[in-house]
Amino acid sequence: MLAGPVLWAVLFSAVYALHGLGCEWGWQARPTPLGPLHPLAMRLLWLAGLAGHLALILGNHGTGRRGAALVRAGNWIGFTSSLVTLFPLVATSSCAAG
Repeated sequence: MLAGPVLWAVLFSAVYALHGLGCEWGWQARPTPLGPLHPLAMRLLWLAGLAGHLALILGNHGTGRRGAALVRAGNWIGFTSSLVTLFPLVATSSCAAG
């Protein structure tokens, strides 16, 4: 039941940590074939986390009728939270000029 929300918390912390480190280390100015390193790294981490959420949704069903419903609900809550709360961060450039 808590796997989805725990994964959201870990992913949220990791993406925000990567955001801060990438801004500090100037990754927004480092080009890659797929665009600047900073947003690319955050998006890849976010997508990996969403894939983890989908794996939980598809594979973790709990035991019993009520247990399975609670596990499903927790997994969907985590997925939706990761999608909604991190999308603005990975979709925009927010490093302050310094």
